[in-house]
Amino acid sequence: MRGLGPAGEPANLTTVEHLTELRQRLIGSVAALVVAFALCFWQNHLLLAILNAPLPDGYRPITLGVTEPFLTSVSVSFYAAVILALPVILYEGYAFVLPALSRRQRREVAPVLVAMPVLFIAGVAFGYLVVIPAALKFLLHFNAHEFNVQVRAREYYGFASQTLAAMGLVFQVPVAIVAATRLEITTPAKLRASRRYAYVIIAVVAMLLPGTDPVTMLVEMAPLALLFELSIVLASALGGRAEDALGRV
Repeated sequence: MRGLGPAGEPANLTTVEHLTELRQRLIGSVAALVVAFALCFWQNHLLLAILNAPLPDGYRPITLGVTEPFLTSVSVSFYAAVILALPVILYEGYAFVLPALSRRQRREVAPVLVAMPVLFIAGVAFGYLVVIPAALKFLLHFNAHEFNVQVRAREYYGFASQTLAAMGLVFQVPVAIVAATRLEITTPAKLRASRRYAYVIIAVVAMLLPGTDPVTMLVEMAPLALLFELSIVLASALGGRAEDALGRV
């Protein structure tokens, strides 16, 4: 790994060496995105079929322009490529930071990084199986008798793709919390003591996530709160301080 001294401790890198390392990480991220986009565009029909599956019977996305089917397919492929490549991009970001950590810190953080792709996939699956169907059921049936409800392709695919990406990122909460406790930036006890503030932040984050209706916000808040609580328990189990491990949730 670049940026390490002979004893495995962080080495003092020059600005040029830092920029070189950053460029390599960016190239790796862009390469992953390009490969993912090529694969997704090749299978764009499958992607559209997958995104259409949560729609209730009788609904099919509509387009209003000559170029919209092509442009929508390209945008869906790009959104899917971002979701597919995001674990690699996140890894490259963490890998850029790792050389600045000591050997002990890297040993503490390394197991957490293994969980990143698993949690991301779990978040995307939760978004697809729970969040999107719940949001569609509420939104498409709200005052449906007063409107001729149709689904605009560009808006629906954008909403679905952003929701999946957002839920994948939200499920990284345990990674961030466990890493912070292992690096002694905070402790499980401090996290438990600031629980009330954490739930306020969770509510704000849910408001900023795709979907402005109350049902979607509540469905998105639930995993955030659960992940926060599970992260505290996991941080304690994986080596929190003695007084933290003996604390009560």
